[in-house]
Amino acid sequence: MISWLDVYHVFSATVPLYVAMILGYLSAKHLNLFSLEQCAGINKFVAKFSIPLLSFQVISQNNPFKMSPRLILSDILQKILAFAVLAVVLRFWHPTGGEGGKFGWIITGLSVSVLPNTLILGIPILSAIDGDAAVNILVQIVVLQSLIWYNILLFLFEINAARKITSSGASIEHRANDNEEADIEQEPKEEEVTIVRTRSPGTGKILLKAWRKFITNPNTYATLVGLVWATLHFRLGWKLPEMIDKSVHMISDGGLGMAMFSLGLFMASQSSIIACGTKMAIITMVLKFILGPALMIASAFSIRLRSTLFRVAILQAALPQGIVPFVFAKEYNVNPEIASTGVIFGMLISLPITLAYYFVLDL
Repeated sequence: MISWLDVYHVFSATVPLYVAMILGYLSAKHLNLFSLEQCAGINKFVAKFSIPLLSFQVISQNNPFKMSPRLILSDILQKILAFAVLAVVLRFWHPTGGEGGKFGWIITGLSVSVLPNTLILGIPILSAIDGDAAVNILVQIVVLQSLIWYNILLFLFEINAARKITSSGASIEHRANDNEEADIEQEPKEEEVTIVRTRSPGTGKILLKAWRKFITNPNTYATLVGLVWATLHFRLGWKLPEMIDKSVHMISDGGLGMAMFSLGLFMASQSSIIACGTKMAIITMVLKFILGPALMIASAFSIRLRSTLFRVAILQAALPQGIVPFVFAKEYNVNPEIASTGVIFGMLISLPITLAYYFVLDL
């Protein structure tokens, strides 16, 4: 059972994040300390330096030989189910606005529903419920997020960016061809159509362009190097040189605070704190606290998770949205207003919702 001391520890982990966010909001909204270009630079620093080094730190400190195969399969199945559900829903529902069309909405839906804040809020909350056993399980989920899901999320963002660039290029070329046709009326119409189709970018070209951008992202290298080092450390007993270890910690330790500061800067640039509107905010909370846990319940039953493993898997799915997906959404400009709302209000209501799931699972 959670004591008042445990509640205090949860608030101790949450309040500093809000302090950083409020400072970012005030510095841009009322003190005018940062321009829009400077705000974008701060977010880019978090995306390109702080988060990759934080991912390296988390992955390199986890023993890959002691991870639970069932937990990994359950986590993978939840993401596959989420992608399928969102794809089906968006086939019949056409939300207005947003960046990136339906593919952008799928990325946003995945970010909100199945990428929770396991590192900052998950560990203090679940350690209060199930002790060290829960922490050991949760660390594995944090590693899966950093190693697999954040990289897949980045690749999806790159695909979306490549689609927008190539489609805009094709649109410009199509308009140019239309103008040329008006000037040279004797060219056959069928030949014009053939030329446009030949020059239009295909799926392979988009994927290749996205892959080239993805493999140059610092997060890609950081996670792979982290996995290699974890293997060497836990198999051969190698230790990271002290100067490298301290350098990594110096930048990564402030990463989440900088991410929340960037969130505050983004809030200051919006006309309302609920930047996505009330309706979309409600949909975001439903995705996060109902769809995400429901899909994890389905996958946990399918993989036959039991006892503490089952309970922790469900409870971590009911945690609020992670901060890292917002940083990526802001960097790629894909519905950042929805991601920011998910982070802000998700953290406010996370404790009672997690406790509600805990009591239901304990029946």
